[in-house]
Amino acid sequence: QVRVVESGGGLVQAGGSLRLSCVASGSTFSIHVSGWYRQAPGKQRELVASMSYSGIVNYGDSVKGRFTISRDNAKRMVFLQMDSLKTEDTAVYSCAVDSTTWADGLRTIYWGQGTQVTVSS
Repeated sequence: QVRVVESGGGLVQAGGSLRLSCVASGSTFSIHVSGWYRQAPGKQRELVASMSYSGIVNYGDSVKGRFTISRDNAKRMVFLQMDSLKTEDTAVYSCAVDSTTWADGLRTIYWGQGTQVTVSS
């Protein structure tokens, strides 16, 4: 089993910045892709940003140029730097870790519990 925990959400004014952190822990495992998703009330969950273990990055169109994903492979952490925040960025942000556990060789996507980001006008 892999446990995923996010932190860093909160309330910020439009134009401000926040940095989210995500750490994966548990059984011995290999991470393939780590990513951030968000879901606003009444809307579908959408990709914010993802990064493969090799460093290939993908961003959602609405955050390109404003958000930056990074990671620390040794610490099994992934970060999301969010700049120039807009009110429409308000959502619950969840971290997803696509990994394979060594004990059974199963590849699974593990999710964190989510962290609320609220951007006020």
